[in-house]
Amino acid sequence: MAKVLTVTLNPAIDVTIQIDTLNVGHVNRQQSAQSLAAGKGLNVAQVLKDLGHRAIVTGFLGKENRQIFDKHFAHEGFDNHFIYIDGETRQNIKVGEQSGRMTDINGKGFAITEEDKKALHATIERLLEPVEIVVVSGSLPQGFSTTELVELIEWLKTKGKKVVVDTSGPALSAAIKANPWLIKPNTDELTEAFHQPAETFAQQKQLIQDNNIDIENVVISMGEHGVNWVHPVHPLHAKAPRVQVKSTVGAGDSLVAGMIHGFLSQYSPEETLKTATAIGSNAVTQIGFAIEDLSAIDNLKQQITVDSLS
Repeated sequence: MAKVLTVTLNPAIDVTIQIDTLNVGHVNRQQSAQSLAAGKGLNVAQVLKDLGHRAIVTGFLGKENRQIFDKHFAHEGFDNHFIYIDGETRQNIKVGEQSGRMTDINGKGFAITEEDKKALHATIERLLEPVEIVVVSGSLPQGFSTTELVELIEWLKTKGKKVVVDTSGPALSAAIKANPWLIKPNTDELTEAFHQPAETFAQQKQLIQDNNIDIENVVISMGEHGVNWVHPVHPLHAKAPRVQVKSTVGAGDSLVAGMIHGFLSQYSPEETLKTATAIGSNAVTQIGFAIEDLSAIDNLKQQITVDSLS
């Protein structure tokens, strides 16, 4: 299968704690806890691997707590080309409740030097030749500016690569100006970035028009309301299946991986969106988001309808 390179600039160790109900200001007793090597690009890589694709991973990692990542890379069979820098990779604390609500406390991340950035650039350039799609996902670490994110995207485009970007806030606003091949914001992220409502297709189209967004594939996740794929030729809506939500961690990354999988598998647009929506929906039914049984994806696809938005 095709090779995909994922770039995770600010990875994290996700510590997910399950409790009955979060009582702020009081002692809460956990039901379970899990620590995972994570980061949006790594999450995309894991799902792509589960779908049969070759995942090459790079970005920055702290030397002092690298063991959990090295073990994860070996287990998943990733082609690891991370730049190991001084310090620790951050921790993200995620508190999940029985209702499905998730409270996130995200760490700030390490600081990147100019030498670190040069090392990453050289590494990516060395890895690019066999790669068709490059995924740049997640937040930016300290010392890596939004201007440098735009420069990275534009440079990858000059190399003839399809660039997928999944980020938020000022990084999303900046990345959009570089016109990557695909972005995958949710409605809240669009509203935060552009201070415009983005709940409906009409609002999304207006936001894209008002801000001169010229991106071929704008995939907008809307939780239980499904997914809108705002495309100049075949705009589509996928209705989300009814599932019991256990955790939303990795759901957006799973959707991104599903879209890439559909493209690499040469699916029709309708089949691509249906498959990607099923993969994202499967993620929320479990703690973690690995695809352990492909039949679960097929079962969810039977519950999903895809309609034209044109």
